[in-house]
Amino acid sequence: MPQYRLHCFAQSGNAYKAALMLNLIGADWEPIFVDFFNGAGRSPEFLALNPMGEVPVLDGPKGVVTQSGAILHHLVESYGQFGGETWPEREEILRWMFWDNHKLTGYTATLRFMTNFLPEDKRDAAVIAFLEGRRKIAFKVLEARLGAQDFVATPDRPTIADISCCGYLYWLDEIGVDRADVPNISAWLDRIAALPGWAAPYELMPGHPISGSV
Repeated sequence: MPQYRLHCFAQSGNAYKAALMLNLIGADWEPIFVDFFNGAGRSPEFLALNPMGEVPVLDGPKGVVTQSGAILHHLVESYGQFGGETWPEREEILRWMFWDNHKLTGYTATLRFMTNFLPEDKRDAAVIAFLEGRRKIAFKVLEARLGAQDFVATPDRPTIADISCCGYLYWLDEIGVDRADVPNISAWLDRIAALPGWAAPYELMPGHPISGSV
C-alpha cells in the first residue's frame, strides 16, 4: 500500500497543488478519486475525513491533513524540500501562500468554476465580471513579481509558494487568458513544468473528463 493516499479529483487546482508536490518530492502516493461533481464531497464517509467537505485530503503516516496549504507545509516538514532555508525565506513563502489562497486562487478558481462547470442558466454575468476584475489584479501582481525574479518567494529556486500559486494556472485556456498576455507567468510555468516529476493536472489526478451531471 502506498505511503500516502491523496483524495482528489482532476479539475481541482487545490488538489493539484498537493498532487504536484507529492510527485516533485518523489513520495510514494496514490490518488483516490472523489466524485465531487456528483456529490461525493458531501457523503458521510468523506465528511468523516474532512468536515469541510473539500479536497485535497492527504492520508499518510502521521494521519490525515486537509487544505492544500497545510498539506504543502506538512510535506516540507516531512521531506525537507521546497521550503525556506532561512527565517526571512520562510516568512516570504507564507506571505505569498496566504496571498495566493486569498487573492489569486480565491478569485481565479471561482471564476473558472463559474465559467466552465456551472450550468449556463445558473451563471451570473455580474458576478463573473467582478471575479474577472479581481483575477486581473492578482495576475498583474504575479506578473510583476515574476518579471523581477524567476520564482515567487525566492529568486533562484522553487518553493511551495510556487507550487501553491501555480495550482490553477496550467488551465489558462479555461480561465480565458492568453499566454502571450502574461509572458512572465508563462515563462515561470515552463520553469516549473521542467522540474523532474512534473505532470499536468489532468494527467496526475483521476476524473477527467467529467462524467454524469453536476
